[in-house]
Amino acid sequence: MTATLLNHRAEGSASAPPLLLGPSLGTSLAVWDTVAPELSAAHRVVRWDLPGHGGSAAELIGAGATVGDLAGLVLALADALGIERFAYAGVSLGGAVGLHLAVHHAERVSSLAVICSSAHFNGAKPWEERAARVRREGPAGLAEGAGARWFTPGFTVARLVRDHREADPEAYAACCDALAAFDLRERLAGISVPTLAVAGREDPATPPEHLRQIADAVPGAALVEIPGASHLAPAQCPEAVLAALRTHFDGPAGRGTAVRREVLGDPHVDRAQAGQTPFTARFQEFVSRYAWGEVWTDPTLSRRERSMITLTALVAHGHHDELAMHVRAARRNGLTPEEIGAVLLQTAVYCGVPAANSAFATAQRVLAEEDG
Repeated sequence: MTATLLNHRAEGSASAPPLLLGPSLGTSLAVWDTVAPELSAAHRVVRWDLPGHGGSAAELIGAGATVGDLAGLVLALADALGIERFAYAGVSLGGAVGLHLAVHHAERVSSLAVICSSAHFNGAKPWEERAARVRREGPAGLAEGAGARWFTPGFTVARLVRDHREADPEAYAACCDALAAFDLRERLAGISVPTLAVAGREDPATPPEHLRQIADAVPGAALVEIPGASHLAPAQCPEAVLAALRTHFDGPAGRGTAVRREVLGDPHVDRAQAGQTPFTARFQEFVSRYAWGEVWTDPTLSRRERSMITLTALVAHGHHDELAMHVRAARRNGLTPEEIGAVLLQTAVYCGVPAANSAFATAQRVLAEEDG
């Protein structure tokens, strides 16, 4: 049976806001391996493979293809998954697909991030030459230099280089045809969806000025430049890309996850996200959005003051596991052991001596571990 849909992988709760992730030419959906699981805490993440790349069938595309053809395949995938409107982020060719969607199908796109991409790819000739070479020799020869084109010296991702080597020659060449014909510079001003352009400061393929051109032309667009990143920024600098995407797509939930990490520490948040299931995903998103994204970010109270209030509330309700976690958070927020002790002494007056007694035991254990 002939495949009719792009190969894809879905992560996160099916009821969460959908976010589609597009790859670069020569790679697979693995380019998002480090970023997608984190984004799935607040989104229904769907990442897809280009035709002839990863698990997508080569016959989904043919010679003379356009970026519009690839965008049509993405829309067909969204339709098959029951996704009417979605946020979208794409790298390089995947970013070009996002720009096409924002220009020609704005009603389907809620928000857009264009990463290490461009509204044009330096004219048709280089891509026509690459397409001819790949049709003649296959992609293996080009794969030998892929690491140098994609990453800064000394860094590589072997899985992605292997993806390049194993791509179908005709499908790869057809993607080159699409890049050769792509130029949306005159249409950027008509993009109305919230747009973020992300540039790798060391990217030789789509230098920062290409992303700056997008940000300058699209009304209200933002630009983020990532130091030390080359062309495949999500693979080389995933933390920086993740922070930019969370801020753009998630609003309070994205800010909340960052604050949650600052207060509770990366290990705790990593454990929470690793243990997330479709059943708990909405609760995790709720916690990130409201508790951490709105309450803990309210500047009315300092984090020190919030830690004092939180300790008191946890003692009052006997939540000792949470209390241990927030004793650590209180230290991270600048409280001394003496100040934590003073807070617990205050709870003895208003919450009861037995509650404070248990709280002192929990806090003493945690502080001893911290000192150790």
